[in-house]
Amino acid sequence: MAERSPIIYLRGYAGPPSGVDKQTDDPFYGFNSGATHIRVGGEGTPRFYQFEGPLLRLMSDEGYQLLVRGDQQAHLQAQADGAVSPESIWVHRFYDWAASTFGTSVTAAPEEFDLERAAERLYDFVQLVRRKTGAPKVHLVAHSMGGLLARCLIQKVSRTADPRTGEPRRPGSELVDKLFTYGTPHGGIAFDLGGGLVDWAMETFGPNGSDIFAPDRMYTYLTPGASDGDDPPPGWRPNEIPAEAFDARRVFCVVGTNAADYGLVEKAVGPRSDGLVHIDNAYVRGAHRAFVHRSHSGRYGLVNSEEGYQNLRRFLFGKYQVRADLRGLELPDQPSGASRVWQAEVRLAVRGLPTVMHEQRAAHYCPIQLNQESARHSAEGDTGGVPLATAFLLDPVDVRGGLDSRPLRSRYTLVLRVFHLVEKSGRFFWEDHLEQVPDWEDTLIVDVGRRGSPEETGSQAWAAWNSRVPGSIDDTDPIAAEPCRMVEDGEGLHTEIPMPETVRPILGSESRLRLTVSRFG
Repeated sequence: MAERSPIIYLRGYAGPPSGVDKQTDDPFYGFNSGATHIRVGGEGTPRFYQFEGPLLRLMSDEGYQLLVRGDQQAHLQAQADGAVSPESIWVHRFYDWAASTFGTSVTAAPEEFDLERAAERLYDFVQLVRRKTGAPKVHLVAHSMGGLLARCLIQKVSRTADPRTGEPRRPGSELVDKLFTYGTPHGGIAFDLGGGLVDWAMETFGPNGSDIFAPDRMYTYLTPGASDGDDPPPGWRPNEIPAEAFDARRVFCVVGTNAADYGLVEKAVGPRSDGLVHIDNAYVRGAHRAFVHRSHSGRYGLVNSEEGYQNLRRFLFGKYQVRADLRGLELPDQPSGASRVWQAEVRLAVRGLPTVMHEQRAAHYCPIQLNQESARHSAEGDTGGVPLATAFLLDPVDVRGGLDSRPLRSRYTLVLRVFHLVEKSGRFFWEDHLEQVPDWEDTLIVDVGRRGSPEETGSQAWAAWNSRVPGSIDDTDPIAAEPCRMVEDGEGLHTEIPMPETVRPILGSESRLRLTVSRFG
């Protein structure tokens, strides 16, 4: 059994036939594109930052091979079963059948693109990769519409019989290990009204493609037995994966929050988006997610960003999952004649990385709505509290060039800010408001690593609030500063850290942060 799984990339929507032809000219469908610009700081000024692209980076970081030999699929078919390394990267070129630039080498005439047909070909390609590498499963990495293509495979194609043979196909859960999506419209695409921009946007997508993102059409290609014209049943949600089809915890969604860098289409979609996909539509319910201040695609896009790549690498190859939840939340009573809207901002950073892994900020239109989240989790009977962030950890590496008596560790920091707005008669009032000044702010320092000496097995985690630690964070050892005892149970290691006294009048006297470290792979 292979220890690691092959990776198959799926690109997004290419647009009308001219766009299809342009994309098929690229040997890797755009996933080889890197970037030399990054926006940093509140002023938004672009700075030079060189990111070589996700394919090349996986080769250098994880030792994966990108085997082409003139034609990836033909090369794969020519190999003996089990002869190809599972540590390999493949690009499913599903648009080639709709291109007009290859003559009759692929098909007699260009086909009109059909997502379900593409998903059936993806099923065959996954089977081919599995057979030639000997790997039991593959990882699917998809941008935009490519994530819907992957879900069509998992939720419908793999759960229906092969029309060529009548034989049942293998379930998607037996073929796919993990699914990672960048900016996929899991909940569809919606356009804000006004100014004729909807018509312009629909023309941009083309008449044969825009319906892919409509809920009725999504129901057809995500549901076994559904046909064109069938109406979704009451309560059906496009951004849910049925548990019997695939475990949503094996899915990670990168959500873009920078609409301004996407161009004119942002005017049709609205600012609370990546420029094309609304924030609330960009993730699967129950899946892991990271909010990244990047646009849907382009120079400042999700796929060619360091932020997106680091989340991808850790989700595919991380050994541990660290989750932070806010428990015991009891917000203050509402003032007479008005209501207080309590929000939280979070930022997740990892030692050794030049970018922020995850950030939900009010300025990016995606803070955590504490009132709503607390009420929703209580109504659903969820005792887990309000989720703040989830991170995946690679095995700690000794960057000093040799083992010594100090245990190896990974360090993560979680910045947490709490603030409020006062609402009267459906409008916000600012008389007693200090803009961009939080009611409370602190940073949790978390170290995860081996227990005891580097030669010992097993893991441990330590945490401390920065407000309790003197001096620089870089020079701080949470073990000595304020160790927290981790309890092991069926979920993994966990601890509950009391919230600092300064924030308890807001979050409640019993408020605490639950930190859980569990195996993941």
